[in-house]
Amino acid sequence: MHTIGVIGSGTMGNGIAHTFAQNGFTVKLIDISEKSLEKGMATIASNLDRMVVKGTISESEKHKTIANIITYTDIKDGVTGCDLIVEAATENVTLKLQIFKQLSDICNENVILATNTSSISITKIASQVTHPERVIGMHFMNPVPVMKLVEIIRGYSTSNEVTKTIIDLSLKLGKTPTEVNDYPGFVANRILMPMINEAIETLYNGVAGVYEIDTVMKLGMAHPMGPLQLADFIGLDVCLTILNVMHDGFKNPKYAPCPLLVNMVMAGKLGVKSGEGFYDYSETKKAEKLSKQFIK
Repeated sequence: MHTIGVIGSGTMGNGIAHTFAQNGFTVKLIDISEKSLEKGMATIASNLDRMVVKGTISESEKHKTIANIITYTDIKDGVTGCDLIVEAATENVTLKLQIFKQLSDICNENVILATNTSSISITKIASQVTHPERVIGMHFMNPVPVMKLVEIIRGYSTSNEVTKTIIDLSLKLGKTPTEVNDYPGFVANRILMPMINEAIETLYNGVAGVYEIDTVMKLGMAHPMGPLQLADFIGLDVCLTILNVMHDGFKNPKYAPCPLLVNMVMAGKLGVKSGEGFYDYSETKKAEKLSKQFIK
């Protein structure tokens, strides 16, 4: 396996492309927008620069990684010649089904089709594909170049051969592949999202403030980041989508998203990506922090 197609150049897509490219694979990064691709490549370059500064990689390795990535706005051109396609588009069922139907039409039947979905049924996605045995979940964690876990999710028809290939490939990337079954939210988000939702409910009910809730979880439970701050980094819209998938899939009220989360998403308060969520990430706030540093 030499050439990897990655569909989507957002946070997860550019992280996946970065990881494969850094490990010597040729990566074809695909997005509908040239602007999105430029932003994705800029993020990869910035992350590589940080790794150079830390001494994790050399300047030469940085340039080799970037040289291993080719960008495309046409999906057919992008997937041609790929041994594996990893879909990392927005967590939207309709969009993912559409992409996999398209991939089924244009890819050779031997190409493995993986999805980075964090909650959607692999079996449902595979239903759009001829030879569904080649469809598998490959759920990376954010930030992809740093986090070691990859959830490997078999659909109903996923073959043993494809599963072994993806597990072996994950090991080559320096990751720890962990096989889980195809249920809404899999393992990571089935446990994480109810915790985040409960933290939002705790805020919604006036039990404590944002800072206090996160402090309790960081200092009391040794979490590196509080659940509300983590929700901001994931994206509140993504959290809402995952909770809705689990709520619909299990028909269990415990997965129902908190009304505060629903309202924040409707109001466009999505977290880091929008500049404001439970915390303020706006340029004004950054300037205030910077000025305080100078004052000190």
